[in-house]
Amino acid sequence: MKPVRFNIDPKDYKHIRVEVEGAIAKLIIAIPDDGGFRDDYQLKLNSYDIGVDVEIADATRRLRYEHPEVSVVCITSGRDDGVFSAGANIFMLRTSDHAHKVNFCKFTNETRCYIEETHETSNQYYFAALNGLSSGGGYELPLACDEIHLVDDRRSAVSLPEVPYLAVLPGTGGLTRVVDKRKVRRDRADIFCSLAEGIRGEKAVEWKLVDAVHPASSFDEKIAARLEELAGDGNPHKGIDLSVLEVDYQEDSATYEFVKVKIDQEKRVATIELTGPSAEDSKIPKNAADLGSDWYGLKFWRELDDAILNLRFNYYEVGTVIIKSKGSCENVIALDNALEAQKDDWFIREVLTEMKRVLKRIDYTSRTLFTFIEPESCFAGSFFEIALASDRAYMMNHEDEENFIGISVLNGGKFPMGNGISRLETRFLDDAESVNNALGAIGKKLNAEQAYELGLVTEIPDDIDWEDEVRIAVEERVSFSPDALTGMEASLRFPGPETMETKIFARLTAWQNWIFTRPNAVGERGGLTMYGDVKNAEFDWKRV
Repeated sequence: MKPVRFNIDPKDYKHIRVEVEGAIAKLIIAIPDDGGFRDDYQLKLNSYDIGVDVEIADATRRLRYEHPEVSVVCITSGRDDGVFSAGANIFMLRTSDHAHKVNFCKFTNETRCYIEETHETSNQYYFAALNGLSSGGGYELPLACDEIHLVDDRRSAVSLPEVPYLAVLPGTGGLTRVVDKRKVRRDRADIFCSLAEGIRGEKAVEWKLVDAVHPASSFDEKIAARLEELAGDGNPHKGIDLSVLEVDYQEDSATYEFVKVKIDQEKRVATIELTGPSAEDSKIPKNAADLGSDWYGLKFWRELDDAILNLRFNYYEVGTVIIKSKGSCENVIALDNALEAQKDDWFIREVLTEMKRVLKRIDYTSRTLFTFIEPESCFAGSFFEIALASDRAYMMNHEDEENFIGISVLNGGKFPMGNGISRLETRFLDDAESVNNALGAIGKKLNAEQAYELGLVTEIPDDIDWEDEVRIAVEERVSFSPDALTGMEASLRFPGPETMETKIFARLTAWQNWIFTRPNAVGERGGLTMYGDVKNAEFDWKRV
């Protein structure tokens, strides 16, 4: 399959349009039938695939940076045939391999989560104007919005038909969002998710599936009035141009300005080398947006995000990722301090949000993550969050060369995980003393023994044993079952509170992952396989 690319130019959008007028933006879904990522299916009825999701993710990011004046974003359909979206394309799902199906659902969910927090982080309110049938993933995108309005034309409905039609789950968070977010009563949710034709009209409002319905004759007028009401005076900011990243993708590497990825496909190991900031990068002007999108503080995290997604989608068999860095801990700390000092600036607020989202992307990536901290590394502050996100962090205890980590003001909770607490709090669950001891080291250079004493690193081999110890750790890891490792790592990474987000990525993803391999869904006569056939699916009736 051709590689999936996430670094795109809006000029290349094929499936959506973005129209901005003052404080109101419209994200219009108008997917051509022949616009599929592959040519073995058609995207009929505004059904979508990874290509569509990449554009939606890119558009929502660009609205934050390029149009911060926008205070309300309306997602609607550009079709005039009574269809908002038929959801994820079923024939794409049927013919995709298991890994692509799961990664597709995960990436789509991440974008939905970003939309959900955008009202709080970016003062942009997401509004879904459903001008037609909204089915499956075509309803799950509106579920991520702050408000949903549905046309009342006696045929348009919202539905999650995956269970009765396909023998799978609404895999981009539908089940969780219906009950946890929309607060739909459990028994009503049970009926709704079993009713393939869905629910429409006032009943959809009564059941809390949508916020309002409007007759077709006045739908456009009502939506326009509500958008004007929500938009108010907009946000008082002027945006920047978000440049497309420059990257050299090769079979065994991906090279950015500040991030380099080397891939050993035979050993099933990738190494990501991160370049830290210069002293100049920590100098933020009064109007921070003057820095633009090529500024290190934003560009580095965008590059890392693209690198993680590239490994996820295009290198399934690369199961272990080693993360290294080069640079100055002092410069990282200085940049962190500058970000904290100007956190109320709209541009810096967006950069901090970007950092939080990329770190979550790392958390949710089903790869073993080992951080190697060696002399000349710069795992301090925000960079150290990457080490905290790893499954293990090895730090060389070198007799002759300096090797340090550092804690900054940003480690104290600026980047919460999906469980709602910081990585330090997650690491030292219900151990406030250890968290406070770590935060008490802000501004200090911590050598290997000090870092180990504070519980911040896993092991501290000396320089003589270093090569053998890390080699053995990696060789052991790549010998284990990838399925078992995925389950083990996901279970261990998210102790502590459960949130809607952890339910989606841990519980729902795990179940969907399993269901996507079961004969009842993907077997010769499974529900997903038989969709559209005149013959019914055949199930193994044992409940497991």
